[in-house]
Amino acid sequence: MNGTTDDIPEFLRDLNEQQLTAVLHGRRPLLIVAGAGTGKTTTLAHRVAWQIVSGVHPDRILLLTFTRRAASEMLRRVEAILLQLDPEKIRHPEFLQRPMIRRICGGTFHAVGTQLLRRHGHLIGLSPDFTILDRSDSEDLMNLARSELSLPSSGSRFPLKATCLDIYSRCVNTQRHLEDVLKKWFPWCHEHAALLGNLFSDYAARKEQQRVLDFDDLLLFWHALTASDDGAAVLKQQFDCILVDEYQDTNVLQAQILKNMVPDGQGLTAVGDDAQSIYSFRAATVRNILDFPQDFPDTEIVVLEQNYRSTQQILDVTNQVIAEAAERHPRNLWSDRGAGIPPALVTCADEDAQSEYVIDRILEHREQGIPLRQQAVLFRASHHSMALEADLSRRNIPFHKYGGLKFLETAHIRDVMAFLRLAENPLDAVAAFRVLQLLPGIGRARAARLIDDLREAGGRFDTWTQWKPPAALQQDWPKFVALMEQLSGRSPTTAAVASDTAAEAAVAADLHAVRSFYQPLMESRYDHPRPRINDLKQLEVIAARYPARREFLSQLTLDPPASTQDMAADPWLDEDYLILSTIHSAKGLEWDCVFVIHAADGNIPSDMAVETPEEIEEERRLFYVAMTRARNRLYVLRPERYYFHHRRRSDQGSLSQITRFLPASIQTSFERISWGPDIDGGSSSESDTSRLITGDTRRIRQDIARLWSS
Repeated sequence: MNGTTDDIPEFLRDLNEQQLTAVLHGRRPLLIVAGAGTGKTTTLAHRVAWQIVSGVHPDRILLLTFTRRAASEMLRRVEAILLQLDPEKIRHPEFLQRPMIRRICGGTFHAVGTQLLRRHGHLIGLSPDFTILDRSDSEDLMNLARSELSLPSSGSRFPLKATCLDIYSRCVNTQRHLEDVLKKWFPWCHEHAALLGNLFSDYAARKEQQRVLDFDDLLLFWHALTASDDGAAVLKQQFDCILVDEYQDTNVLQAQILKNMVPDGQGLTAVGDDAQSIYSFRAATVRNILDFPQDFPDTEIVVLEQNYRSTQQILDVTNQVIAEAAERHPRNLWSDRGAGIPPALVTCADEDAQSEYVIDRILEHREQGIPLRQQAVLFRASHHSMALEADLSRRNIPFHKYGGLKFLETAHIRDVMAFLRLAENPLDAVAAFRVLQLLPGIGRARAARLIDDLREAGGRFDTWTQWKPPAALQQDWPKFVALMEQLSGRSPTTAAVASDTAAEAAVAADLHAVRSFYQPLMESRYDHPRPRINDLKQLEVIAARYPARREFLSQLTLDPPASTQDMAADPWLDEDYLILSTIHSAKGLEWDCVFVIHAADGNIPSDMAVETPEEIEEERRLFYVAMTRARNRLYVLRPERYYFHHRRRSDQGSLSQITRFLPASIQTSFERISWGPDIDGGSSSESDTSRLITGDTRRIRQDIARLWSS
């Protein structure tokens, strides 16, 4: 194309120059550095659509995201773009049919890995009927191995199951040796290196024996598939275009998978922002996006800088904050939305004054027409909002705190899912232990013997009919065995040949059968049965959307929906609700008005993440992410004093220092506000102290020096 407006397809004419350049780019490796609020999703969706318009078959496109919701939204946008086009102007008009568009392979790394392993795993010796362990199940299996190896009695403090799994996962995802991982991230565990190596070997052997994969295995086996000659050949033939969203959040193993699939980078598009790389605790590494041009030497870099979210004065501050980063892809975000209201840097007397200021401003904005749900309070750690939550409750302001329990993190949902997982894979010992120990009279030792019997019988549940249950279980044991036989008899192949309606009904019917048996057990084990029953009913509704039980189990394990039950307060019953969120949970979201609280060293950056320059740089990026969530109003708040006892039951306390990420040169871009009874010597009042103090105190120090000078 020559660059004239007439040369540009009509559906691309609303894109800005940088977006258009990225969308029309050819097959050379492409890195799109998409600053916060610069239309990353719009650009990526249009690039997928352009590939199809250019003649790439939809089922030869792979779109990798980090949440199922992001994948669904991206594919929905692609479909909406293509369905508006004139088929007569398209090289392959048949590609514009909705069923054809939906053949694009899109999802999270783990979900796509699951699909590819089900289809091609036999090339590396993997059975397609594996089941997937979620985080908690993986911990339980690790703990089983830990106990049977007698590691808790090793003579010194041996790490607990969660820490053991963290170490194992870090080794897999960073592809670093155990010794290196312990030295860098778990130094207190280094004395147990040999024992941990034995534990991990045993853990891996148990997964192999039980035909189960944990989350790390999904990537590990996918990587093995791409590294094998047969697997690499199949996958290279399967996809012409691979597009990866949020590339800054990938780990070493994910990057290696992509390199194996497209060694020369032809057809590869990576989209991300190194300034928003904040998930190193999940083994993500910012090096992947920083080193992308070196990994794929023919890379074209397109930087998106026009911000559609924030006003310019907010962007001026955020640009200055991220400009202090030690290493980054250069960019300077700008907006045509106007200067807007200057961001406010608020120094509060203490934490109570901080809560008072935040709530007063929130209510003031509400009266000005900004709904509560368009206002958010962000913080580094979940406990930082405790005082604010108490004051919000006292003043009857509803709120929704991001990071609530997910379905699979609740005991009753995990119980029900264990029934289905055991039916799907009778060798799954973790599911079997959980199910059997729900039954009265069965402890760990008896459960272990029953699991051995089941394994020796080749997974036939009728072998359990030979066991004589205790009196408390005599009536329910035959019902339980009959239930498991019924569930195991409904195989995936049976569902596959049935009609879609019948298959979906079968999944819901399985859950209903489990719930009918399980509900009396649940009511005897757990408090508050009513919301739990509602959760189980909702799970049946969700199950009805899936064509097969295997797909239902995989999808719910990989990306469980959030529960709306058992919240501290139910905001959905009110007309409106405020958003409280950790900064990590706020990534990808935006609000009209944002309050970033506790912007003091020790909180931002966290005192747990300042040991290395890399940790400090990630904390800087985290602060940047928080501020870039704001559209029109940004407040950054710091309590000047922290009292050791809430509500000043003691005058013991400590003074805070403003976050190191706001040096004096950046503070000048804020409106300076003081709030609280201990500031300016008066009662709570708002005062404009936007000018920094000039001059110095050398004369005072010179005068006082006479006390020790000769």
